[in-house]
Amino acid sequence: MDEANDAVRAAGGGPGVLAGRTALVTGAGSGIGRACAEALARSGARVEVVDIDTAAARRTAADVGGRAHVVDLADPAAVATLPAEADIVVNNAGLQHVAPVTEFDPEVFARMQRIMVEAPFRILHRTLPGMYARGWGRVVNISSVHGLRASPFKSAYVTAKHALEGLSKTVALEAAPHGVTSNCVNPGYVRTPLVQRQLGQQAAAHGIPEEEVLHRVLLERSAVKRLIEPEEVAAAVVWLCGPGSDSVTGTDLVLDGGWTAH
Repeated sequence: MDEANDAVRAAGGGPGVLAGRTALVTGAGSGIGRACAEALARSGARVEVVDIDTAAARRTAADVGGRAHVVDLADPAAVATLPAEADIVVNNAGLQHVAPVTEFDPEVFARMQRIMVEAPFRILHRTLPGMYARGWGRVVNISSVHGLRASPFKSAYVTAKHALEGLSKTVALEAAPHGVTSNCVNPGYVRTPLVQRQLGQQAAAHGIPEEEVLHRVLLERSAVKRLIEPEEVAAAVVWLCGPGSDSVTGTDLVLDGGWTAH
């Protein structure tokens, strides 16, 4: 945890820098979302923890002194129950499914779009008016290198992340006169449960042993041959919410180990 604190401080965060702010973080029960909730709380924000996993949401909320909201983001009625007063929104929740387009379950495809595109829109539809009224707000969308590049067998995920990029940029243009910024953070493969669950699917899709997936598939295009830690992504999120980033909007903060340099 000391390394995580160091990362946040290095990114312009630290105790009190977000004091008085309220942050809503989706998918905050584990992985990147939990790391963001922890980093934002350390920086002084009160955190609204959103996750479909009851135990995980309550655990994160207890650890960061926030409130847990157990919702299925694929359900518009559930999204409508989330608090609207957030100053900071981190749209992080997502899921992955690996299969060729010809074998991809259309219902899984549709659910992924509802969670990763429609839910962020609905959350911002609720929260932006309050940000506009207060004259300050930060929208951080956890996109991916797959918001900038495509990979085979990930049609739903790539589609959703590209759509999230478009939503983020549109909000940036509309929200700028109101003191609100909107940006994407684009990591490569992060050490999260979502990535761990991919290993078997990727092995089947590519016809290789599971133990070879990390280096032959996940890290093959990255110059930095390691998984990114969730705390690194969280540090980028805190920087986008903190002092010195007022003019950073409508852009991507890419943490991909050199993937997109090719």
